[in-house]
Amino acid sequence: MTGSNEIGTLPARPQAARRTQAERRAESDRNLLLAAAELIAEEGFNAATFEKVGARAGYSRGLASQRFGSKDGLIEALIGYLHERSLELLTTRGDMPVTGLDAILATVDVHLRNFEHEKAIRSYFVAMAGSVATLSDQRSAFAVSHMHAKERFEDAIRKGQMDGTISTDIDAEAAALMIGSLILGISTQWLIDASTDLERIRRTTLDTLRRSLEPARK
Repeated sequence: MTGSNEIGTLPARPQAARRTQAERRAESDRNLLLAAAELIAEEGFNAATFEKVGARAGYSRGLASQRFGSKDGLIEALIGYLHERSLELLTTRGDMPVTGLDAILATVDVHLRNFEHEKAIRSYFVAMAGSVATLSDQRSAFAVSHMHAKERFEDAIRKGQMDGTISTDIDAEAAALMIGSLILGISTQWLIDASTDLERIRRTTLDTLRRSLEPARK
C-alpha cells in the first residue's frame, strides 16, 4: 500500500518570482552605491576605488567601472542616491509636512536626526569636502546639487508665505541659501568633531528656524 508520500512524489516547491533585468540592475546599482557611500564615509573619497566598491558590494571591479565610468560619474550617481535616501527617510518620518514651514522643518529634522548614523548622507559631505580641498572638477556636481536644494527650500518658503506660516517680509532666496548653509555647516562641524551633540543642535536649530521664519505676532 502506498501513501501520498511515496518515493518519486516529492512535494512541489514554490518558485520564486523571477526578477526582470531592470530590477536586477537597479539592485546591483543600489548595492554599488551603498558600498561606495560606506567606503567614503569610513575612509574618505579616495578610498572609493572601483575595485574596492565592487568587492565590498560583492561584484567585480569591472561592473563598478561599467556602471559609473569615472569618479565624476560615481559622484553624480551618489548624489542621486543621497536624494533618494533622504526622501525615503522623510516619507517614513510618520507625519508628512503640510505647510511650507512644516516642509522646511521636516527636511532639516530628518537630516540632523540621521546624519550621525546614515553613511549615505555622511559620504556626500566627505566627498564634497574632498573635492573642495583638491579644487577638483567634481565641485561642479555639488554646485548643481546645492542649487537644487536651494530651489526646494525657496519653493517651500514661498509656499509658506502663501499659506501664512512664513513671514512675507523674508527674502525667500536669501533664506533658502541660509538654511542650506546651516545644514552644511553643522554637518561639517560633526565631521571635524564627532563628539558634537547633534541632538541638542537639532532641537535648537528647529526652534530657531521656526522663530525666525514665522510671521511676527501682533
